[in-house]
Amino acid sequence: MNTHVLSVLVENNSGVLSRIAGLFSRRGYNIDSLSVGETENPAISRMTIRITCDEQILEQIKKQLNKLIPVIKVLELKAQRSIYRELILVKVNATESNRTAIIELVNLFRAKIIDVATKSVTIELTGTEDKISAFVDVLKQYGIIELVRTGFTGLERGSFQVS
Repeated sequence: MNTHVLSVLVENNSGVLSRIAGLFSRRGYNIDSLSVGETENPAISRMTIRITCDEQILEQIKKQLNKLIPVIKVLELKAQRSIYRELILVKVNATESNRTAIIELVNLFRAKIIDVATKSVTIELTGTEDKISAFVDVLKQYGIIELVRTGFTGLERGSFQVS
């Protein structure tokens, strides 16, 4: 089984996310990651869905998605032609003794400190899934207070275009 990334353009209406998620759950397919957001056209949203399945199931999923009325277009984002990213916000224990080391890590990973409190800092990082995971692993030694990841998202490179 391989990991596949689908970019699904849908009408930006209430209930569309529920219908898409329902299609997966009714058929027993698991979604590894799902991110949804409005596109440059406010009437259209882009869903980035990462799934692990074989080619036969992938083709079934694509066909079933294309049958849904609010679905405009379904495209598989191939790794060699696409850019994938994820965003993380992480709040870390920060004391006088470790604050400098945390700031050095933030700079090393090209992250950004977005909030500073007396006992913590909140950091924002955008990057590949591997980069995000490596950053989290390094920060664990300082004590992660809270963490949120946006989920996987992507676009085709250069002149490739979904719409």
